[in-house]
Amino acid sequence: MRILFCGDIVGRAGRDAISKHVPILRRQLKTDFVIANGENAAHGFGMTEKTCAEIFAAGVDVITGGNHTWDKAEIIPHMDGNPRLLRPANFPKTTPGRGSGIYSDGAGRKIKVINIMTRLFMELLDDPFAVLEEELTLGVPKKSGFDAVIVDVHGEATSEKMALGHLADGRASLVVGTHTHVPTADTFILNGGTGYQTDAGMCGDYDSVIGMRKEASINNFLRKFPRDRLSPAEGEATLCGVFVETDPQTGLAKTISPVRCGGRLPPQLPSGIEVSGG
Repeated sequence: MRILFCGDIVGRAGRDAISKHVPILRRQLKTDFVIANGENAAHGFGMTEKTCAEIFAAGVDVITGGNHTWDKAEIIPHMDGNPRLLRPANFPKTTPGRGSGIYSDGAGRKIKVINIMTRLFMELLDDPFAVLEEELTLGVPKKSGFDAVIVDVHGEATSEKMALGHLADGRASLVVGTHTHVPTADTFILNGGTGYQTDAGMCGDYDSVIGMRKEASINNFLRKFPRDRLSPAEGEATLCGVFVETDPQTGLAKTISPVRCGGRLPPQLPSGIEVSGG
């Protein structure tokens, strides 16, 4: 299988990048399934039914979340009603929505997507390591009945993300971090066959401070008080993500590559694929 994971979508610019590039990437990369983190999609904070519909219409199959999932209260009833929307699985069990789901691609192959959130420098949710153990089965994805297992680790600390990646090694196709909005250069396959990248980066305008207008962010650091209201930067966004191809016999990663399209960052696609702007 060929799976594309897109990092945090930040505001209108990020949604525009998804709408522009995902249909092209689905064709160019012969992509079977697309996942995107949408927790910053609605003006940089949270998501709404409308922004999710826009992301789904662009060709994204599943939207994952994080610490900003609930910033727009209107999304709450939709979390229960739409199985394609996920929030971190280690929120308390009484929280609306679900932290994982099982989906099918156009060929009927099964994909399990798991969304968890770390705790270092983040909200103290339930233990992500214990929850990931519960979500992962004991064998490789194929022996567990899945053609692919994808884990979105939403968190601040690189050490915690890496530890969770090693915990899942051999039992997931891809473990990829979100939240920090900066793509890391450690895209590789772990010893047990799991693709890994500490952070996918964001789908947003990089002429900014992690997707937010730089003037307000700088002023907040300089003055501390009064605080300027943060809002998303609105220049051309870069779509940042990770592309993984799985082994049909095991469901583990055969190849993994960073993906960057548009905006200010240097373009990057899997070897042999040319970047197209149209």
